[in-house]
Amino acid sequence: MPVLSFEMFSGTEAPLKEALFIRMRVFVEEQGVDPALEIDDYDGVSWHVLARLDGQAVGTARLVMLDQHCAKIGRVAVLDEHRGQGIASQLVKLLMEYAHREGRTEAILDSQLAAIPLYEKLGFHAVGEVFLDADILHRRMIRKL
Repeated sequence: MPVLSFEMFSGTEAPLKEALFIRMRVFVEEQGVDPALEIDDYDGVSWHVLARLDGQAVGTARLVMLDQHCAKIGRVAVLDEHRGQGIASQLVKLLMEYAHREGRTEAILDSQLAAIPLYEKLGFHAVGEVFLDADILHRRMIRKL
């Protein structure tokens, strides 16, 4: 039976290379996001989580502490062949737990429209208008921690 594990790390640690590889595959190769938009200044100051299946990196997400109350979850990506197994949900749950332990009371994220049901199952609700980010329709979502 495959073993799923999770590794949390800061944006200055070596596993970031694996996380960026996953993001490039998902966002740049699959979804056509401009590579210049995918990697940003937040990567170095964020907390990241990497999902590993039998040691192989298969998913990632990051957490940016915006202020003393709010954290932003983003860059949630799972390789195509590993989707539908609950990995994305587990990544988001781990980041929410970490943000809560660090004293944050609210989490936000900008969801692609197709992913809204995933985040609703995790207790997020949509707020505001639909907007374009990297030429993909998104909507802001929020959740109390």
